[in-house]
Amino acid sequence: MRIRATVAAVSGALALSAFVAPGAHATGSADHRSDIAKVLEAVRAAPGKTPFTGSTGSDGEPYELDLTFSDVKVNNGKPIVVGISKKVVAPITYSIRHAASVDINADDFIMEIGLYRGGGLGEPTEAIFDEQRTCTETSSTTATCKSVIGFTPGGNLSLNVKATTWWASGIAVALNGVDSDSDSSDWSKVGRVYQDMPTTTVKIQRASRLTVNASPEPVRKGRTVTVTGKLSRANWEDNAYHGYTGQSVQLQFRKKNSDTYTTLKTVKTDSTGNLKTTTTATVDGYFRYSFAGTSTTPAVKAAGDYVDVQ
Repeated sequence: MRIRATVAAVSGALALSAFVAPGAHATGSADHRSDIAKVLEAVRAAPGKTPFTGSTGSDGEPYELDLTFSDVKVNNGKPIVVGISKKVVAPITYSIRHAASVDINADDFIMEIGLYRGGGLGEPTEAIFDEQRTCTETSSTTATCKSVIGFTPGGNLSLNVKATTWWASGIAVALNGVDSDSDSSDWSKVGRVYQDMPTTTVKIQRASRLTVNASPEPVRKGRTVTVTGKLSRANWEDNAYHGYTGQSVQLQFRKKNSDTYTTLKTVKTDSTGNLKTTTTATVDGYFRYSFAGTSTTPAVKAAGDYVDVQ
């Protein structure tokens, strides 16, 4: 775990876009985003300082806040699966430890968990932040916190490349009564900390669908059964489901009155995501297709299609 002494680990213009750009920051009001941006500007403008330089608060630069994040969990460690229309809200839980002088309940105390993707640590392509934070103090210097983070198809998920692994970070800013709108603000009285958590990751995936149809129904024993289907997944760029091409899918069969499916063969989807294969009718039972999933698309199983063998 690496702790940087500035909230500007998403450096330069990217840092400002991550915290200020409409839709890029889901938490709080525009004033809230503006306050964080002004702290970033104060760090960048400090004489002889860079976004990665530590500070004790001299020269009008915000000082390093004595606060650390730990035990961060996003969606209980499970992938976040998003379809084409509904917003998906995932829980976040974490703990913090801070100096007794840090008032986490102050009206002008800002604390957030962010998820980043692309570009690597220090130069992410994008950041999405949590909202609705609540903390329960467990001592004068520790607390457990929870929040949520939302993902909306066509909103902050408007490109399919966003189906990838995102890593977490924590940010905290204590304005300590400083008026961020004043031209004469003493930024040395403002505390800030940014903490990378590169081992805390979560996959955001495009929702998948899988169908099956076995025919004819009924069928004579020993005759051919044709099993068709389609594997598709959410496309966030046009809010529709499209065929997932070139994917290996298992054809499975379960006998009537049995709870166990057995894999018969593996079939690949064609250029439109369609599946088609044949097998021999032996006994009454259910056919289904089963897809194991990929890093960007979750596993899915079709509901079994019953065939009466006569």
